[in-house]
Amino acid sequence: MPQTVRGVIARAKGAPVTVENIIIPDPGPGEAVVDIQTCGVCHTDLHYREGGINDEFPFLLGHEAAGIVESVGEGVTEVAVGDFVILNWRAVCGDCRACKRGRPWYCFNTHNAKQKMTLEDGTELSPALGIGAFADKTLVAAGQCTKVDPTASPAAVGLLGCGVMAGIGAAINTGNVGRGDTVAVIGCGGVGNAAILGAKLANAGTIIAIDVDPRKLEWARGLGATHTVDASETDAVEAIQALTGGFGADVVIDAVGRPETWKQAFYGRDLAGTVVLVGVPNPEMMLEIPLIDVFGRGGSLKSSWYGDCLPSRDFPMLVDLYQQGRLDLDAFISERIGIEDVEAAFSKMHKGEVLRSVVEL
Repeated sequence: MPQTVRGVIARAKGAPVTVENIIIPDPGPGEAVVDIQTCGVCHTDLHYREGGINDEFPFLLGHEAAGIVESVGEGVTEVAVGDFVILNWRAVCGDCRACKRGRPWYCFNTHNAKQKMTLEDGTELSPALGIGAFADKTLVAAGQCTKVDPTASPAAVGLLGCGVMAGIGAAINTGNVGRGDTVAVIGCGGVGNAAILGAKLANAGTIIAIDVDPRKLEWARGLGATHTVDASETDAVEAIQALTGGFGADVVIDAVGRPETWKQAFYGRDLAGTVVLVGVPNPEMMLEIPLIDVFGRGGSLKSSWYGDCLPSRDFPMLVDLYQQGRLDLDAFISERIGIEDVEAAFSKMHKGEVLRSVVEL
C-alpha cells in the first residue's frame, strides 16, 4: 500500500522550503523503497531551491543519504530488504557506450525510479538527483542503493552519497594524485576539504589549501593540508608556486567553479600538470584564456562529475577505510538537525558556517 510520510518540499524558486506530507508508492519493477536514516544538506539542494538546476517544481529535496531497504519491486537483485545502503545518483545502466567500453563511471543513461512520488493532492514531485531523501522514506531505482557495512555510522558514510565522494574522487579518480605529488585545492568547503582528504589518502607530499575564509582553512589543516593560503591577502598562483619550488602543483583542484578560480588553477599548476574542475559553475559563466597558454603548458584539463566514482566499487572501499580509522568522515559533520531545520541549514551553509549539516530522521 502507498505510504504517507514527511518530506522537505521546494515549491517555487527562492521560496523557503516546507515540510509536507508526501505519498510514496509501492516499489515497481527495478525499484526500492528506502527508510532514510540520515541525509546531508548539500549545495546542490540549494541550487534546486534557487532554480539553478531546472524549473520542474515542486522538488523533493535531499540526496546525500543512507538508510535501510524497506521493500523492493519485481526483478530486484542488487539489494534485499533489510540491507543498509548509501544512496547514489549514478545507477549505471550497463548498456550505454560508456558502460560497454568498460567505463561505467561515465554512464550516459543512469537509472531513476519510473514511478513518481506525489503530494497528497496528487501533484507529482521532482526528486533531487532522482533521490529525494529529505523524507522519512523515498522511492529510488534499486541500482541507486549501494550496500555497505551495516555497523558504520549512517551520518558519516551517508556523506559519500554526494559531496564527500565528489571531493575524494576529484583527487583520486579524476586527478590521479599519487605518492609524493604536490596538490593545491582552491575552495575549502565540503567538497574542497574532501579533496584534501583524498589527496592525503593518496599520500600526496605537499597539500595546499586555498580560501578566503580562515575558518575553512583551519578545517582544511585538520583534514590534511600541509599549507594554507588566505587568497584575500595573498595571490593564490604566486603562493602555490612559492610552496612548490617555483614550479606549480602537479594537480590543482578548483572546488569553487568560477572563471577566476579556474584560471588560478590553470596558472597554478606545473608544466604538464593537471587541472580538475569539481566546483559547479552556472550557465552564464564564460572563460577566456589565450589558446597558446593551453598549448604551451600541456598537461590535462579535466572536469569531475561525482568524483568520477563508481558507487559499487568506491562506496564499500571508502566505508572500510572509515571503519579502520583511516578516513575521517566524522570531521565533516558540523551539526545534526531535524527535518524541520533544513531551511536554517541552507543559511548556515551559504554563510560558510558549516561543512555539513546532517538531517537525522
